[in-house]
Amino acid sequence: MKKVGLLCGREYSFPPAFIVRVNELGKKDGVAAEFAKLGGTRMGEPSGYRVIVDRISHEVEYYRGYLKHAVLEGAYVINNPFWWTADDKFFNYAVASKLGIAIPKTVLLPQKGYPRDVDITAESLHNLEYPVDWDSLLDYIGRPAILKPFSGGGWKHVYKVHNKEELLAAYDKTSPYCMTLQEFIDFDKYVRCFTFGKSDITPVHYDPKERKYLVDHNYLSSELGARIVKDARTINEALGYEMNTIEFAVQDGVPYAIDFLNPAPDMERDRITEFYFEHVVDKMARLVIDRALHGAASFPWPRWEEMLGIGAASGFTGAPKSVAAGQSPAPTLSAGSPGLKTK
Repeated sequence: MKKVGLLCGREYSFPPAFIVRVNELGKKDGVAAEFAKLGGTRMGEPSGYRVIVDRISHEVEYYRGYLKHAVLEGAYVINNPFWWTADDKFFNYAVASKLGIAIPKTVLLPQKGYPRDVDITAESLHNLEYPVDWDSLLDYIGRPAILKPFSGGGWKHVYKVHNKEELLAAYDKTSPYCMTLQEFIDFDKYVRCFTFGKSDITPVHYDPKERKYLVDHNYLSSELGARIVKDARTINEALGYEMNTIEFAVQDGVPYAIDFLNPAPDMERDRITEFYFEHVVDKMARLVIDRALHGAASFPWPRWEEMLGIGAASGFTGAPKSVAAGQSPAPTLSAGSPGLKTK
């Protein structure tokens, strides 16, 4: 029996539906899913799982340590806990930009403050320039601008600012988080893509103001839909994410990737609609069954070094070289059904 373990937090509809679906579809191949149970991890102890799906270790440090050890002992983890630990939004904006993805102008900012248990003094910060030239940064980014964390999600600590006074007022609230200042894209269309196995993309009409998924299969032209799918695949291949959501704000026909560090995306029925819930449960179940049967250690590792021509995929991450460039075990989904059909 090849076991799939699920780590999750405050989710109610996706976890039980996912486990039932894996057990239904995987029975003929000897694949079964369950909630992973952890009670202290011994060094050198196998996890007992062929695949582990991680949707909560970013909030529970013990889980992250357990998952890294599970990889060492041969488990296939979705998403790669080593890279997820290392990644941040500013870095992945920079990588995507170098790969030809449209990215809003973005600046990484010094922190306003630091955690109380960290002994930071003036001497600790002698490398920082002071004062920050806020006018120059706003001139570069443009007005209005978006102030948001360089790592994080859930629309937390996100501010739209129109001038320096608003920026400083918002910035004063951000301690201890590291923030980015980003060009505001005055979008006329907004798309959130569910991604499964890096190359299997479902674009969805999303309303960020209402934070609402809309079932609208004729939202994109065929040309725009194809570009969004292509860009989403490029991002996932570069960063190695096999479970992700990627958001595009479309302005004047150009899809700007504005958020794509979402390796534990919302999959709850009441928020993503019944239509997309069924789609997500089925796609995730089939993904983990495939990985339980065929997954190789190199699949979930990022390839940005190789794709940028600055080194082999094994350079920074130590990923195995057993997968040829461009190969992926996941099936591909066109820009059309069951997400957005193109006109």
